Amino acid sequence: MSAQTLSRRIFVGLSGGVDSAVAAALLQRQGHAVEAVFMKNWEEDDAPGHCAAAADLADAQAVADWLGIPLHAVNFATEYWDHVFAHFLAEYRAGRTPNPDVLCNREIKFRALLDHALARGAEAIATGHYARATPAADGVHLQRAADEAKDQTYFLYQLDQRQLGRALFPLADLTKPAVRALAREFGLPNHARRDSTGICFIGERRFRDFLQRYLPAQPGDIETPAGRRVGRHAGLHYYTPGQRHGLDVGGVRGAAQSPWFVVGKDLARNVLVVAQDHDHPLLLARSLRATPVHWILGAPPAAAFRCLARCRHRQPLQDCRVEIAGEAARVRFDAPQRALAPGQSVVWYQGQDCLGGGVIDAVGD
Repeated sequence: MSAQTLSRRIFVGLSGGVDSAVAAALLQRQGHAVEAVFMKNWEEDDAPGHCAAAADLADAQAVADWLGIPLHAVNFATEYWDHVFAHFLAEYRAGRTPNPDVLCNREIKFRALLDHALARGAEAIATGHYARATPAADGVHLQRAADEAKDQTYFLYQLDQRQLGRALFPLADLTKPAVRALAREFGLPNHARRDSTGICFIGERRFRDFLQRYLPAQPGDIETPAGRRVGRHAGLHYYTPGQRHGLDVGGVRGAAQSPWFVVGKDLARNVLVVAQDHDHPLLLARSLRATPVHWILGAPPAAAFRCLARCRHRQPLQDCRVEIAGEAARVRFDAPQRALAPGQSVVWYQGQDCLGGGVIDAVGD
């Protein structure tokens, strides 16, 4: 069967970065009718270094021109604000640590973009994510990428069958060095562009400076677990369990000259709790509760089962037991876990399959 016979009309989310550019080039070389979409998801602040959409669009346009494919620029800023950023702020107000990338994938890249593409005659969408979507008799499985260090299934665990059924991940079998090499081989104009890190809408700014624009500071005391006051904090929403930097605690009489770590928050008293112990008992837990939960195939494999899990991106997979109770799950780990943060996600795996996951609601029994 010829490449022309197999050709599909595919819209690629082109961000300006190397990964999505190589994804588009690979699909084009496979004979598909490729079109690119640049998504502008943030327009509160377009100053240089602050999610500079204009520079990203210029890079995306240069790639599209080099490949000879059309580029459509779409503005999803309203959808992003309503479905991602509003939740981000609400979680921080509640003293939790949200992960906006998970919602951005579910609501923007694989919903708003997918709807946009299908309405314009596309058969599928593709992105530069390191992940794999594998059709099977029981549905489309979300599976880990070949490059374990770059695998992004942690951020994709909330996708449903409709989304995965229309999603292509051309980088599934590639390592990051191989992608860089292909970008140079293809002559892509952005082949030397460095990878972006952090949250798009914050850019190069200090996180605290950005958050202050939306959440007023509510300073309070910093205390040890024994209740000794050792400083002042700028607002509980600026801190997360296990955090070491930015505490401004030092020179405490009778205390060792060693780092302090966030070990808890007392929301009722507006108190940040710190200790000089990287593995303080308040930072270690063997269990958590997650809700709501989402299953890639629509249901858990059993009411209780063993699997592997990670509670943050790139964390080594951890052995655990998952017990399902309606829309919630109790996860019991074989080994203590450090700095579990309510608002973050726990994601479950069996073999190469990502089973799904849930938002951490509470830590400990």
